[in-house]
Amino acid sequence: MKIGVIKKIAEHLSMDELRAAEEALYNELPMPTEIEGDDEGEQLTHILAAIFVQEYVAENKSDIKTALREYAVKVRKSIS
Repeated sequence: MKIGVIKKIAEHLSMDELRAAEEALYNELPMPTEIEGDDEGEQLTHILAAIFVQEYVAENKSDIKTALREYAVKVRKSIS
């Protein structure tokens, strides 16, 4: 998981583009948008994180940096 990649795609891709990339990965199809990642698992992590960030921003009237911090907290809690 690379926070810089998550931030970049959360800022530059629409929710529809993120969902299309997610769906393509699930169905083993070529992704319509290039997503950085060492493998498909990391790409999916970046996509799902960017979706979380965009949803958090919209639901909480927040900024991307705060949403990224919240995502990092969520990940830390899940692995502790």
